[in-house]
Amino acid sequence: MTTTAPVRPTAPAPPSGRPSLRGLKVPGRVLPVVATFVLFVLLFGGGAVRYDGFTSGQVFANLFIDNAFLIVLAAGMTFVILTGGIDLSVGAVVALSTMVAAASLKAGLPAPVVILLVLAVGTGLGVLMGLVIHHFEIQPFIVTLAGMFLARGLCFVIGVESISIKDPFFRALATGTIELPGGVAITWSVVIALVIVAVAVWVLHRTRFGRTIYAIGGSESSAVLMGLPVGRVKVTAYAISGLCAAIAGLLFSVYMLSGYGLHAVGMELDAIASVVIGGTLLSGGVGYVLGSLLGVLVLGVIQTLISFQGTLSSWWTKIAIGTLLLLFIVMQRLFTRRSA
Repeated sequence: MTTTAPVRPTAPAPPSGRPSLRGLKVPGRVLPVVATFVLFVLLFGGGAVRYDGFTSGQVFANLFIDNAFLIVLAAGMTFVILTGGIDLSVGAVVALSTMVAAASLKAGLPAPVVILLVLAVGTGLGVLMGLVIHHFEIQPFIVTLAGMFLARGLCFVIGVESISIKDPFFRALATGTIELPGGVAITWSVVIALVIVAVAVWVLHRTRFGRTIYAIGGSESSAVLMGLPVGRVKVTAYAISGLCAAIAGLLFSVYMLSGYGLHAVGMELDAIASVVIGGTLLSGGVGYVLGSLLGVLVLGVIQTLISFQGTLSSWWTKIAIGTLLLLFIVMQRLFTRRSA
């Protein structure tokens, strides 16, 4: 008579790419966003411990007020990076938008026409770069670098000096505030930025276009084999980035009440850093607009901490951003290797 040994039950293996935190399963693609949120809380908490008044509602609201244009810029950049591309032209498009707005208002055009003109210029440049990238199969880095020089050069064709904005509508938008409970006030630029973030979230997660964006970033060749409209979606992604850059330029012109060809120098790098720190992979296919928003807030907290310190140079902001950017890129690399 033969007997068989009882089979010991084995614990089920955890799903790949879903690390467990004390029984709470967190999807691997969400973990970088969680890390960004934790970093934001730690930085804000550190400021609260060290400086009096750091936790006031107005200080928190100022993170949005002072970075409303960057929030919009990062939202548009998220679309491009999710496809596996990059857009180096957005800072120059912001400057061009301020120049077009200021010069058009000075020439006597009504504010609604000026706004439509700026949006058309930004979107048109985005479409042009997207078409070149897709049809000529040139690297986005090169095409958008050329777009950056083009937009920055057009600024100085319009004018080499700063142009003041005296239009009543723009000045009313700049000085108008919305009172919130607790004596906190925000500007209309914040409302516009948050609405754009909400629309971007809906587009990416609730539409076929958004799902195609993720598919292209995951594997463009696979997306082509699936019959997805890869070319049209890629061009549209750059058009969205150009549109968001134009909106950011309008918000920046309201913030500064001037147009100048040297506005927003290096702002494209801040936008890219915000998107990457927010958890979006530079290789594409993984990322969230809300993560990009958190990335902008992290940059804003760093700037606020340096302002409260009072003895540090503003260049420490760039040093901190560069360090964080490197850390998050390394972290992304580790996560992609683990899920591979």
